[in-house]
Amino acid sequence: MLWIGQYCQHRVGLDRAGLFNCPGGCWSVFITSFDRLPPEIAMSDLPETVFTSQRFFVLRHRWQSASGAPLVKETIQHPGSVVILPLLADGRICLIRNFRVAVGQTLLELPAGTLDQPGEDAANAAQRELAEETGYRAGRIQPLTEFLMSPGILNERMQLFLATELQPGDVALEPGEEIQNQLVAWPEALAMIADGRICDAKTMLGLLFYERFRAAQQEPARRI
Repeated sequence: MLWIGQYCQHRVGLDRAGLFNCPGGCWSVFITSFDRLPPEIAMSDLPETVFTSQRFFVLRHRWQSASGAPLVKETIQHPGSVVILPLLADGRICLIRNFRVAVGQTLLELPAGTLDQPGEDAANAAQRELAEETGYRAGRIQPLTEFLMSPGILNERMQLFLATELQPGDVALEPGEEIQNQLVAWPEALAMIADGRICDAKTMLGLLFYERFRAAQQEPARRI
């Protein structure tokens, strides 16, 4: 059984001390432990890098099935990301209207962004992305949960944060970003999910998770 810990797109691995020394200065890592695979699956070789971009890269994996048949699959390797639920003092949520080239639509979303590098403190990344996209600075940022975006093809792990004690400020959009804030009341945000105005998966998950989280927090008071 071949064991792999972490590899970058140049196929340079972490040493046993956890140091990552790639002459290419990679920020991306391929995070997989092949020793965790089912015993009937054996990887035949290191994955091959077939495409590299600024924020992700694509690997081609080759292995054998239990019957010995050769298998090939491409996966997208991503450093991870954060999504933020900005809750104003009056109970409204700050959503953003964000044009997405991949679908050719402007979507209603929670603010979100990619980690600058694997291992970056996610709370710091959440503060940064919130300020850049909405202008709001959070006096308090609270982790709620994390989830895999699309594990069939993608290893991106997204972390959800609740941002409160918000103070408005200037945005710092990246070139090409077309983002506008849209403040909505909590019941309206849930209605937008129900009627399809919100169809972005991370936003749906974030809002519905927090709705359940709020209900759980209020449950002890109801019992008194």
